[in-house]
Amino acid sequence: MSKIKKILVPVDGSVNGCKAVDEAIFFAQKCQADLDFVYVASNINKDIPSHIVFDRIWEKIPETIKAAKHVETGSIPKAILRVAEQEGSNMIIMGSRGLGLFKGALIGSVSQKVVEESKIPVMVIK
Repeated sequence: MSKIKKILVPVDGSVNGCKAVDEAIFFAQKCQADLDFVYVASNINKDIPSHIVFDRIWEKIPETIKAAKHVETGSIPKAILRVAEQEGSNMIIMGSRGLGLFKGALIGSVSQKVVEESKIPVMVIK
């Protein structure tokens, strides 16, 4: 695998999304990588404004890590993959919601779609 220079982290304010942020910060420190955070506005997270999610994340980021915010709309998996390509990401670290019929047995449909369609490695955090 090539050197990880840029990590994309989709965020939505969920517990597993917060775990993914922590993992991404850890990886970014170890790899000396930059972080891009993307919040995709949708009906699912309409009650959590992006600035609240980003404010919590920015409190955690060490000064040594370069980070950027992106807010997108539309299909969540497509928006994540679009930002990954536009930003030249080497890896995606994202949380799994796992809200399907067999809760806990399957990763969420968004993370599943990203894993299936991504051209770069994807780490799904539960």
